[in-house]
Formats: sequence, C-alpha cells, structure tokens
Amino acid sequence: MSSRQQTVHRYLDGFRRSDHDAILALLTDDVVWRIHGVRTTHGKTEFDSEIENPDFEGSPELEVSRTLEADDVVVVTGTGRGRHREAGAFRFAYSDLFTFRGELIAEVDSYVVPLG
Repeated sequence: MSSRQQTVHRYLDGFRRSDHDAILALLTDDVVWRIHGVRTTHGKTEFDSEIENPDFEGSPELEVSRTLEADDVVVVTGTGRGRHREAGAFRFAYSDLFTFRGELIAEVDSYVVPLG
C-alpha cells in the first residue's frame, strides 16, 4: 500500500473514531470537500464542522471494498452504516476521491448512495 493510500485509510479510521485532530492533520489548510448533492466545505474549519454533523449520532461504520490510485488521486469505495437523529439507522454505499497536494489531502469528492 502506498503512502497516500495509507493516508486515506488513516483518514477513514479517524472518521470511525470521530477523531477530529487525526483527520485534520491529513488535510491541506484550503481543503475542499464536496459531498455531491448535499454540501461543499472550504477550509479546515468548515471541514471540521462536517466530521460530526449535528444531524447524525455517533461515528459511522465504514467498510472498504476497493482502494485505487492514479497520479495524485486515491479512490476508495465501500459501504457504511450510520444513524440519523430523526430518521434512525441507515446503510449506504460510498465512493470517495481524494486529490493530494504533496502528501496531504487537498480535495475530497464524496458520492453517497442510500441502501435499502
């Protein structure tokens, strides 16, 4: 596993634990996170506010199916589980594209699909 792939897996571990400091340490200061169809955050402060979105309870369970790398991009696909404060438990499939600048994540493009 390359160093960038290891960085992405540390990022996912950070989300599994809701470990803000661990996640933020892997990002550029001007990071952009596009959760397509939902929200785009700019910079670490906005990104931090989405790590534990107030609409959700607890940390997500994330399983990785595939990790692919080309040039400055690492792609991870998988499934997960979470709990929405009003709607309750839910399952989802996801694909995250991580664009690196040097050894830090500069952009995250997240695609999330609800599963029945």
